[in-house]
Amino acid sequence: MKILVTGGGGFLGQAICRLLVARGCAVVSFNRGLYPELDALGVQQFRGDLADADAVRGAARGMDAVFHNAAKAGAWGSFESYRLANVVGTDNVIAACRAHGIARLVYTSTPSVTHRANHPVAGGNEVDTPYGEHFKAAYPITKTIAEKAVLAANDATLATVALRPRLIWGPGDNQLLPRLVERARAGRLRFVGDGNNLIDSTYVENAAQAHVDAFDHLAIGSACAGKPYFISNGDPRSARETINALLGAVGAPQVQGAIPFAAAYAAGAVMEGLWKLLPLRGEPPMTRFLAEQLATTHWYDISAARRDFGYVPQIGFEEGLRKLAQTWDTRRSA
Repeated sequence: MKILVTGGGGFLGQAICRLLVARGCAVVSFNRGLYPELDALGVQQFRGDLADADAVRGAARGMDAVFHNAAKAGAWGSFESYRLANVVGTDNVIAACRAHGIARLVYTSTPSVTHRANHPVAGGNEVDTPYGEHFKAAYPITKTIAEKAVLAANDATLATVALRPRLIWGPGDNQLLPRLVERARAGRLRFVGDGNNLIDSTYVENAAQAHVDAFDHLAIGSACAGKPYFISNGDPRSARETINALLGAVGAPQVQGAIPFAAAYAAGAVMEGLWKLLPLRGEPPMTRFLAEQLATTHWYDISAARRDFGYVPQIGFEEGLRKLAQTWDTRRSA
């Protein structure tokens, strides 16, 4: 079976590629860059931009299924850059599936599509947790549009499913954890609120397994076709415990300090204005969306994923921390 993975060179994308290769699939990755890790796996790489319809269609030619994992993430950037990657890119993937008669599309979404300011979600499921509104960042806006497009594309010729993994972490993370470590070592990391808000997280191999589980059960008219699913370790913990455990696993300083939500939100508003006005390089250290995310309880019921495609997290929090510590030590000694 030939499978296209968009964003196969990313953190989650590589984990998905590893699982698919291990099963004997011929895997093709569509990336903006080229990745030696994918070469080592035997994954064929196409280099291109998701907003380029011809490039996406060319990469999808001859495929039996698509895992659409690529996206522009983050809490800052021009709306147009997010729209091109997340909305236009997703539309192009759907169109490529139509053009080549590809019958299965697994889409990587995010729980952020249900974000509602600092409204807490405790054990929310896919039915009772509505899409968010009044988003203060381009990322959740464009991912919401994209998820809706993917689910609306489900029909008698194309089966689609959207997965919403929460806070993916583990060996190979080159985004979230390195930034946390850098800020912790510089003494610039604080909890927003008291840090006792419960949050979900997902070990990267569990997130990848959920994608493959959904793929295995996805078919025209199947139980999971046309539906979104929350994905996590199923083990919500406080933000304080989660962040300090990740930092501890890699030998970084623990975080004790905190800033009230109102102060963080106000600082985010000021920084957003400064970054737009001047403009300044990089991302603001705080935004309104980020303040809301960091201070709010967000954990979700994953029983629908278990029921409809048999997703059961295989690697628990503590085991994941051990694996993370081992690989981080190896990386530092290399």
